[in-house]
Amino acid sequence: MDITSAEFVKGIRGTDEVLSDGIPHIAFIGRSNVGKSSILNALTGKKELARIGKKPGKTTEINFFLVNGKYYFVDLPGYGYAAGGKKDREKLRKLIIWYFTSGEAKPRKVVLILEAKAGLTEFDEQMIGVLKEKGHPYIIVLNKVDKLSQKELSGMIAKITQAAVDSELLQTSAETGRGIDELRDRLLGIE
Repeated sequence: MDITSAEFVKGIRGTDEVLSDGIPHIAFIGRSNVGKSSILNALTGKKELARIGKKPGKTTEINFFLVNGKYYFVDLPGYGYAAGGKKDREKLRKLIIWYFTSGEAKPRKVVLILEAKAGLTEFDEQMIGVLKEKGHPYIIVLNKVDKLSQKELSGMIAKITQAAVDSELLQTSAETGRGIDELRDRLLGIE
């Protein structure tokens, strides 16, 4: 399925009417610097839809993008880094956990993005636990696969599938476009 329109709607930091307006959410989560913004831009074909910062940790709100007038792509802040330090990292962590546990947001699908060289981090594993506990369907996207040799990639995939049993895993490179069409089809074929 093609994306014909995508526009920024708003950013929130807590309860908001956008959470209950009936438009399904496809939420994107991952640590800082995994390429969330790049993947959102590649999926929509809009290079500047989601801002890409020179430094990680720029997103401090939960950003909503209306796609094809039918879905929200929800860009959550990256975790693990914040420009303001430990206090700000904790604020962002709480905001992310709130989105998935408050009951106000009911994402139809969650895309957990990992960076190919780093693999699963401790907080990624915690997020998988939260998603499973709350019954949020999710897929794991291994991004920046073009940065690894085939042998390194095979090893990383084996580690991730061993740690995240029963999880669907897609491989992408926002830079080269690898796997982007497959991910788009997987996300928009959820009706």
